Formats: sequence, structure tokens, C-alpha cells
Amino acid sequence: MKHHAFIAAGFGGQGVMLFGKILSLAAMYENLYTTWLPSYGPEMRGGTANCTVVVSEKYIASPVVDQPTEVIAFNIPSMYKFEKLLPENGILLLNSSVIDREPERKDVQIYKIPANDIADELGNIKVQNMVMLGAYLKATNAVSFESVKAALEKSLKGKKADLLDINLKAIEAGMNALVK
Repeated sequence: MKHHAFIAAGFGGQGVMLFGKILSLAAMYENLYTTWLPSYGPEMRGGTANCTVVVSEKYIASPVVDQPTEVIAFNIPSMYKFEKLLPENGILLLNSSVIDREPERKDVQIYKIPANDIADELGNIKVQNMVMLGAYLKATNAVSFESVKAALEKSLKGKKADLLDINLKAIEAGMNALVK
């Protein structure tokens, strides 16, 4: 049975909320149950931000995630705060462009993605969240690339429509960057 419950966390402005929102919307396109629960620190940009997302074939009783199956850490404080919640063999996805330290856990699957570096090579540092999303897709197969593409098309309309192409390239680059 498909069931993913993850926490994505970083500083405000790193695109953590969009990461979760796109994955949750993609799950809806696949007729899966999903929840998206954002959480902000006292400041928005530069403060702490995290969201929890649950994607499941079964009804979800609560959006609260006490023991995530995956943690996506965009910065060092988030890695240290949330890695301890993972079960043995859970997935810890790290933005290694920002996180230059080793996690404390050795009993989880660790994937290091230089998301900022990849985004910079693509020409827009702001798409580092989509690089991480691509890596997450490859690591988990939680939803399909096609569903994520549809979710992005729905989310990036109007003035943001010109950002669709670079976001899709960032997702593909993230998928290619993750080596299992």
C-alpha cells in the first residue's frame, strides 16, 4: 500500500511550502488521499518553515506527522531537528549545497543533493526546491512526474507561467542527481 508521510523543512524563502503543496496537489491528480499542513516560525522569509504532507491510498485521519517516512532538510537546523523522528531505514534527503555536516543518524537512507548548485547551473537559484522535489520523486516514487507536471501547470499560471519550463528542468535535474 502506498503511504508517505514527510516533513520538508528549511528557512522561509527556500520554497519549502511550494514543495509540499505541489506534491499534495500531484497526489490529488492520482486520486490519492493527501494532506498538506504548513508551519511557520515567527518570521516568514529567513525564519523557519516546514510542512508535513501525507500521501496515501487509505483515508488519512490526521494531517499531523509524528513519525515521518521521509524528511527533506533544506538547512542544517532542520536536519538536526527532524532526522531523529525518522524510523530505521527512513529516508533523509539533504540539500548538500547548504548542509555541510553529517547527520547524526546512521540507520536511515541518506541522499545528498547539491540543490543550490544545480539550480544555479540552471540559471535560477530559486528552483532549488524543485531540484529537491525531483530527488524526492526518484527516491520514493510517491507520485509520478506527470502528476507533478500537471500540479505545476495548475499552480504556475498568469504572470508565473513563464517559470514552468525552468521548474520542470529543475525537477528532472533533481531526479538525475539522485543515485540509489
